[in-house]
This record gives sequence, structure tokens and C-alpha cells, in this order.
Amino acid sequence: MKKIITLTLAVTSALLISGLSAVGKEKGSSSATDLFDGPLLDAKGTEVSKEALAGKTIGIYFSAHWCPPCRTFTPKLVKFRDANKKDFEVVFVSSDRNPKAQMAYMKETGMKWYTMPHRSGPANALAKKYGIRGIPALIIVSPDGETVTKNGRTDVTSNAKGALKAWGKKSS
Repeated sequence: MKKIITLTLAVTSALLISGLSAVGKEKGSSSATDLFDGPLLDAKGTEVSKEALAGKTIGIYFSAHWCPPCRTFTPKLVKFRDANKKDFEVVFVSSDRNPKAQMAYMKETGMKWYTMPHRSGPANALAKKYGIRGIPALIIVSPDGETVTKNGRTDVTSNAKGALKAWGKKSS
């Protein structure tokens, strides 16, 4: 009997806590910033507020310096992001060998965008969430956090001038 009461209290507490954490959150009121659980770093490795992403379409970029196709695509993405930085931002999820290589790759290629700590739990969770099996991969999410496409790399490569507009239409 004591075990049943304890279990009932535990379940009730869990439900109450989850209900309280949802207070003020209407269905569909999430934002893309909610996708990033851990810290967000700038290109110099300094922690920044996730609010820098608010209201923007976001490209989650899975890449590494050691990857030849990544080194081919990254300059195209840098040019695309820099031309569209008012409405579009990139968050880099590195598959480099270590944090030093991650930051060196960002500096070398002119990535002036955000990154997640090297191989952190939240970075690994994003790779799992989007089913990343190979790099480079560019996942596009709308400002409200909905997946727009998992083929952002193709869109940037084949339709750089129209990609952002097309993504906006898909997320409407």
C-alpha cells in the first residue's frame, strides 16, 4: 500500500510539474531558439544569447574541416549567409576532431555565425533529431522551429538567390 501511494504521488507530481512548465505556452508558440538546449557560442568561442536567433530562419550546419565536400560547400554557405544575415542565421554543429580544430575551421573559412560546443550533448541531440548520417548537411528551420527542409545544401547550391524566399513559402 505504501508503494502504491508513493508511486501515485510521484506520478501526480510529475504531471503537475509538466503542467506548470507548459503554463503560458500556447500550442504552436515555440521558437527556433528552443531547439538549442545548451550554450550557443559566437565565432570567437564566447557564449551568446540565443535571442540572437529570434525571428530568423536558421540553417543548422553539420560539417567538419577534414571533410572535402564540406570545404567545397562552406564558402558558398558563408557567402549566402552574409548576403542574407538580416533574415537568416547559421548554427554550426562541428564534426571536427576537437574544439581547437572546430574554431580554426570557422576562422579559416570566415564563418561569422554561431556554433555549439564541440560534440556537446545538445549538439549530438540535434544530429540525432535530424537523422544526420553524413556531412555536410544543412537543415533549415523556420523562426517558429519547424523543419522547412533537410536539403538546405542543395537549395543554397542550386538556388542561392531564391532559397530564402522559397523556405519562407514552405514554412507559411
